[in-house]
Amino acid sequence: MLKLHPNYGFNTLAVHSGSAPDPSTGARTFPIYQTAAYVFDDADHAASLYNLQSPGFIYSRLANPTVAALEEKLATLEGGRGGTATSSGHAAEIIALFPLMAPGMEVIVADKLYGGTINLMGKSFQKFGWKAIFVDTEDPESFQSAITDKTRAIFIENLANPGGIVTDLEEIVKIANGAGVPLIVDNTLATPFLSQPLEWGADIVVHSTTKYLSGQGNALGGIVIDSGNFPWLGNQKYPSLSSPSAEYNGLIFSETFGDLAYTMYNHAVSLRDLGCTQSPMNAWLTLNGVETLPLRMERHCSNGLALAEFLEKHQNVEWVSHAGLKSSPYFKLGKKYFPNGTGSLFSFGVKGGYESGIKLLESVELFSHVANLGDTRSLILHPSSTTHRQLTKDQQIASGAGPEVVRLSVGIECVEDLIADIDQALNNLR
Repeated sequence: MLKLHPNYGFNTLAVHSGSAPDPSTGARTFPIYQTAAYVFDDADHAASLYNLQSPGFIYSRLANPTVAALEEKLATLEGGRGGTATSSGHAAEIIALFPLMAPGMEVIVADKLYGGTINLMGKSFQKFGWKAIFVDTEDPESFQSAITDKTRAIFIENLANPGGIVTDLEEIVKIANGAGVPLIVDNTLATPFLSQPLEWGADIVVHSTTKYLSGQGNALGGIVIDSGNFPWLGNQKYPSLSSPSAEYNGLIFSETFGDLAYTMYNHAVSLRDLGCTQSPMNAWLTLNGVETLPLRMERHCSNGLALAEFLEKHQNVEWVSHAGLKSSPYFKLGKKYFPNGTGSLFSFGVKGGYESGIKLLESVELFSHVANLGDTRSLILHPSSTTHRQLTKDQQIASGAGPEVVRLSVGIECVEDLIADIDQALNNLR
């Protein structure tokens, strides 16, 4: 069995954590356990598994060895205690909140978010009786003002989609701690290579693993990672974790599992009942993708910044929103929270508004018009006509997706080729 030293660096952990050689065959690449169920030793063994008295596998909706390897790897890279892999990034957002919320309860949500998340929380959550209170991402005081006795969590993106807006994480951590509620941070755009929100005091991290973690746009998935630090025990705000569980013979998750209570609940209840489990094949693809994450992110960041600097000087561009630019209002925050780079997803405003944005999409050759991000390939999108289309005009503008906005997810190709492609497409607008 491979033993990992606690002082190993990020690159080493990205390769080795969670994926030791297979003990039965010696296979060095972690296997795909493509199975629905697992054989019990005997009736007592089965009973102990169902009573949550013994570790092990019952059914792949709850847990699977390949998926568990991915959960361990990503929890290690984020500095977390445990992880719950899900079928998508949206599923991760639901699973993250499921143990915390109840009908009539509220979650405070930053308004600079991926458009699909705004729809999910602003509309679909109403079917659960959950209420999302949207506040100004750039004004920490707005978070404080929104807190009530019904608040059960705060949710933010630390590097917000689509404009790469940097959230002042430290200030919002203070507000969450003061209110006694967990802070959930979507770390999808940064990845743990650029940012580890748990080190700043966040309580829970979510990812769409579909993006940079997988890296090649071939595997849907999400994950919820718990710090293990939030005080669930005896906390009556969160009865799912602090009160006797009727479905497990009165077991109290926070009492029985300590700092693994939240993760255990998500496997034993959330995945069991909601069923949004990540498939073994997608987990395996993502496991392999994460091994090259540090190398890819270095190239993503350098290419992204070079392209942003070029666009900032282009005559057919009104503005560029990239926190790595010295002209950005988020430059100082970017240096504070993302010293290794502020990612490769950013937006810019094209002169001519909506029509020019559409024409630009039709003029690029190397960039792919795709509603995804974090791919090795460079991608381009017009958010107001796609990912943010369901939002009102005011919501689009507030979230950084106005009619002139074009979003780039810069890949790992030769940056000279990317610049030449976007340059000819912009010049074609004339």
